[in-house]
This record gives sequence, structure tokens and C-alpha cells, in this order.
Amino acid sequence: MNPNQLSRIVLRGFKSIRECDLELKELNVVIGPNGAGKSNFIGFFRLIQQMLEGRLQLFVSRQGGPDALLHFGRKKTSMLSAELYFGNNGYKITLEPTQDNRMMFVEENLWWKMNGDKSFGSGHFESNAESHRSGMNQCTIQTMKSWRLYHFHDTSETALVKQRHGINDNLYLRPDARNLAAFLYLLKEQYPSSYNRIVKTIRLVAPFFGDFMLRPQPDSKDQIELEWTEKGEDVPFKAHLLSDGTLRFICLTTVLMQPEKLQPETILIDEPELGLHPFAINLLASLIRSTSKKRQLIVSTQSADLLNEFSSENVIVADRRQGYTNLHRLDSKALENWLNEYSLAELWKKNVLGGRPTR
Repeated sequence: MNPNQLSRIVLRGFKSIRECDLELKELNVVIGPNGAGKSNFIGFFRLIQQMLEGRLQLFVSRQGGPDALLHFGRKKTSMLSAELYFGNNGYKITLEPTQDNRMMFVEENLWWKMNGDKSFGSGHFESNAESHRSGMNQCTIQTMKSWRLYHFHDTSETALVKQRHGINDNLYLRPDARNLAAFLYLLKEQYPSSYNRIVKTIRLVAPFFGDFMLRPQPDSKDQIELEWTEKGEDVPFKAHLLSDGTLRFICLTTVLMQPEKLQPETILIDEPELGLHPFAINLLASLIRSTSKKRQLIVSTQSADLLNEFSSENVIVADRRQGYTNLHRLDSKALENWLNEYSLAELWKKNVLGGRPTR
């Protein structure tokens, strides 16, 4: 694996996850029933990113305080700890709740296989990682800060992706794709080959789609809004005239087909199959597999159709047992005989894989 990709995560005391020790690969597909903890696992990466941006206490407050983050609250779980490994490097934290409903660092360390832990201190309330300059620090910390967790569920009339935004908001595609128009405008101007591939891929799912109409707004040159044209026409339409599934597929295609130099080392996508036609799901899986050759992907799904597009080596199963989340990779050797007769989706439905609701 790329040494900037996460190879192992050890997590204790976070929401429904009492404890897990999980190997990660280039492509990781997390399956499980509603309430099993898939979103909690994916959401942990948001915690790390917010923490490294100096917004830990804001994140804790918006989540509902320490008791909303700790496994069954502080009465049952006194600390939240995590170890993140990138081959021979790693990052370790332990967080403890305080009486004033903040989370305090009991420890924050970088780890290197040759020299062990390098402490960033304790008793602080925001990460000290940026204040300790070293080659290992910058490599590991900057990689984690670049993580992007994408969640394109909101396609309502008030969805931010359908609103006007600053035309220069284009450093990266934001997690809810609110700056999609600005980001596509950047790609069209500076990365035309990537832009054209995105448009051609969208047409495979939406044959009526002509192109995007990307331009500064006539009444406000520093603003841009997502507009598009039908094939063979030049009258622009607003984003609200796209179906929910088409808009989500546009967002997903942009994430997965953006220029490699703009992509984070690890891309996380929560339930990308929502509202997609089976053909679109098939094409989405192809894009995911292709992207995973260069970047690490962690995808959570409840779609049997999407699961069928991957191999058992890619799959992580989330189960809820006795009130806590259990995460484990499939044992491919144990499934060899089953897979001679059945698909992964069929085995999931038969509960051979786990990841099904239990009483």
C-alpha cells in the first residue's frame, strides 16, 4: 500500500464502537444493517479531521457533548482512544471528558516503528500536532487533514449544491458538494481532459445531458450556480431540474474522476447508492475500483447490487451485538466454497456474511 494510506485502525470507546482493531486496504466496502454503526465508523474520520484543524471542541459541542461521543456516555466509558497506522508511522490519541463538557487530550503522540512514540504533550484541548515540525509529522498529519468524507443525501429544494456560492471556493470539493459548480468551473478551465471525462461519464447514465453551463452570474461576477443544458440545446436549466439520482451521480463522478493531484489520499463515501439506477450502480462500482488503484477508498453501503461488484477481500462487515458495533473483515478462504455457488449479495441475504438485522 501507499505509505500515506491508512493500514490499520485501533479504536476504543467511540459511540457504538466499544473496541475494534481493523486492517484497512486500498478498497474497503463496509456493509451492515441500519443502526449497526457503519456511519459511526465513517464519522470517526470526520472527528480526526476536525481535531487536526483545531476544531475539536466545536465538533464535540455540535455532536451534543462528550457523552454523545463516548460509548454509552462517560458513566460507562471514561476515555476515547485511537491508534492510526500508516505502515511504519502512526498517530495516537486518548481523549477524556471534563466537568465543563469538553474533551481533553490525555495523550497525543506520533509513532515511528524505529523510535516508538513522540509525545505532543497532554492536558491540551486542541491538537498540538501542527506545533511539532518534522518530516514524519508533516507527512502523517497532512495526509489525515486531507481526508474527505462525502455524503450526498440532501438533494432537496434547499440543498446547498443547488444554491449560489463563491466562484473561488474551489480548493477541493466540499463534503456535501455545495461548491460543485465552482469546482467544475476550475476543472473546465485548468483540467479540461478530466472535465471532459466527467461529462462523458455522466452522459452514460443520463443520455439527455449535454454539458454544464459554468459562468459567473450576470448580476454578481464572484458568484456561480450549477446550471446545465440538454443534449443539442443551449438553454440552461437550474440544478433543481435534475433528478435526485442524477445529481448524486454527478457529485460522485466528480469526486472519483477529478484529477489525481487534487484527490485526497483517503476518500470516504457514505451510502453512495442512494437513488441510483442499477446501471448507474454498476458504473459507480467501476469508478470506485479504478480510483482505488491510486487512492484509498472507504465506502459504506446497504446495496446488494453495489456489493456484488466487489470481491470478498474488499468487504468489512458491521454487526450490532449486545449494544455495540463489531467490525471485521470477511475471511475469503472460508468463503471459497460458498462463492463457487453464490454471489456475495446472495450470501449477505442468506446471512452467511453477517451484517443482517438480529433480534
